[in-house]
Amino acid sequence: MELQEAILKRRSIRNFSRDDVTDDQLRQIFEAVRWSPSWANTQVWEFVVVRDKKLIQGVTETYSEKNPARKCSLAASALIVACAKTGLSGCYGGKQATKHSDWYMFDLGLATQTLCLKACELGLGTVVVGLIDHDACKKLIGLPDDHEVAAVIPIGRPAVELKEGPPRKAVSEMVHLDRFGKKMF
Repeated sequence: MELQEAILKRRSIRNFSRDDVTDDQLRQIFEAVRWSPSWANTQVWEFVVVRDKKLIQGVTETYSEKNPARKCSLAASALIVACAKTGLSGCYGGKQATKHSDWYMFDLGLATQTLCLKACELGLGTVVVGLIDHDACKKLIGLPDDHEVAAVIPIGRPAVELKEGPPRKAVSEMVHLDRFGKKMF
């Protein structure tokens, strides 16, 4: 699968088959993820792969009650908890260097996109879940104090045929030349 095809084909999957994601598939995914860009090459991301069914249940219980990902998470082959070490990304000499103190979220977003695209290439489905009790999830997986949970990513083989994606903004609606409001395209 070419990159452009994966970009266009990838969807949030909330319906998984009973087929397991193999350790080899996960290894391939994380091999791709490790090449994601990050602030000053800090590579602050850490991922906890949850396969234990009781722990999957526990992590899912940290989701908001109204979160539509509850059902698919319980059916997923695994949950990938996306975490980051804090105090490095966006910092120089231990001091915040940008207006945005949570720069690790940007780095982790890049790594998560790589993860989702590689999973798609392998014929797997993912959905990024952020509506959770982050602190409860952090405690449940035994994350150190200097790390934070950003999201949970259920992963599995899609049980449904992928549909065409939702409408997207036109390039002309989101790209500006030199100053905001001056259309480039």
